[in-house]
Amino acid sequence: MEKVTLETDRLTLSAPTADDVDAITTACQDPEIAKWTTVPSPYSRADGEDFVRRVDQWWADRAETVWAMRVGDDLVGMIGLHDITSHHSGDHAEIGFWVTAEGRGHGYVVEAAKAVIDWGFRQLSLVRISWRAVAGNVPSARTARALGFRYEGFQRRALTSPRGRDDGWFGGLLRDDDRTPVEWPVL
Repeated sequence: MEKVTLETDRLTLSAPTADDVDAITTACQDPEIAKWTTVPSPYSRADGEDFVRRVDQWWADRAETVWAMRVGDDLVGMIGLHDITSHHSGDHAEIGFWVTAEGRGHGYVVEAAKAVIDWGFRQLSLVRISWRAVAGNVPSARTARALGFRYEGFQRRALTSPRGRDDGWFGGLLRDDDRTPVEWPVL
């Protein structure tokens, strides 16, 4: 699949390139990113280079679509639709994101995610987008709730990462869902 650039009011979303490796490497030194995601820790420049190469392959294979979130020339995070799969009843993907320390608190992830979700439902004909996070990741849960995801449960030791296994929170958004936020029992 061809890489796509998305524009929002404040952000440009485009596939990360070799020019982003240093910014990605710097961002992934943040212990909050390592705590809640599957990025390697410590994160090396070689990890950043490998990530950019893998993103290129994922786009080509239609396996994942990953965008760098940018405000002007500044990288403020990553967002993507992961594990894109086709079933007889329609396509599915999982949304994932992280934001730099400097980018937090500005609503960038919600703004970017709205564009990514709309694109996924429209261009990939997704029927469902899943969200999951390590139990306790309240900022991610608040973001998912703001996007209209419905909380679907808690699973013990369901998530794997370089740290091992973590308990997880799970949610979902269907193409036809009303995206008005609803109550979540964990928030």
